[in-house]
Amino acid sequence: MIALLLALGSSLAYGCADFLGGLGARRAHVLRTVLVAAPASLAVELLLWPLLGARFEPGAVGWGAASGAASAAAFALLYRTLAIGPMNVLSPVTALVSAMLPVAVGLLQGERLGAAGLLGLPLALFAVVLVSAGPGGGQDDGGDGGNGGGDGGGGGGRARASRRALLLALGAGTAIAVQLVCLHQAPSGSGVAPLIVGRAVTSALTLTAVLLWRRRLGPERPAYGLAATAGALDSLAGVLFLLAARSGDLAVVAVVTALYPTGTVLLARTVLAERVHRGQLAGLGAAALAVGLLALA
Repeated sequence: MIALLLALGSSLAYGCADFLGGLGARRAHVLRTVLVAAPASLAVELLLWPLLGARFEPGAVGWGAASGAASAAAFALLYRTLAIGPMNVLSPVTALVSAMLPVAVGLLQGERLGAAGLLGLPLALFAVVLVSAGPGGGQDDGGDGGNGGGDGGGGGGRARASRRALLLALGAGTAIAVQLVCLHQAPSGSGVAPLIVGRAVTSALTLTAVLLWRRRLGPERPAYGLAATAGALDSLAGVLFLLAARSGDLAVVAVVTALYPTGTVLLARTVLAERVHRGQLAGLGAAALAVGLLALA
């Protein structure tokens, strides 16, 4: 029960972080947003160091660095995905993809899914197909312009994700999955050391990318408040996931954490007035059912 509650808390924090990060990436290039979010995440984890402890043993450093590299890709891909929008379609796609790899790793490590889990896996894949489909004439992603933003599907337009947006969502989900698996592999007695190392690597990689591509980033300044809050919430989510994975099965914790689009979708509907097609609503319902079945496994 403790692992489940921690995973639910992680899910809520991830969902809010994704919404704010995606919103911030509509105002400036995604790398500018991540350049603020990643150090903010690191600052939160450094503050938690005295409370949760940290042992920088080789396993913690190695797996933490790997998670940081995946996190850098996840930040950039996810925020760019949500900047293009529509958030209420793309966020569930990333969630389902991000749940599949940890489930597979958990099964390979000896965890066992019951009948509910065996039903949930194919249902999750079917949900991706439903969510990805929509009415004809899907929305344009708005190009790659200087600020990295599209129209986001807001204002009541037809919520059809472009092919490019879906590919970005799949990439973001994969990067998130790799990040979570790497954190789970870190030694259980290492405290928040893997997270601290990971955020340091993420920040360094992001800074390097900004320096290399600074002429392509455009003149727009990032939304500092949105980006920093997104980074802090993402850090909190990572800590809660790490604690949950250490006290429960990875397969179950990962899919419960994958409920994070609930927060993103609710915020997108409330703040951006995003709407989805009936078939996509069915896909979102199937996604929720799939995650629920996997959580019962």
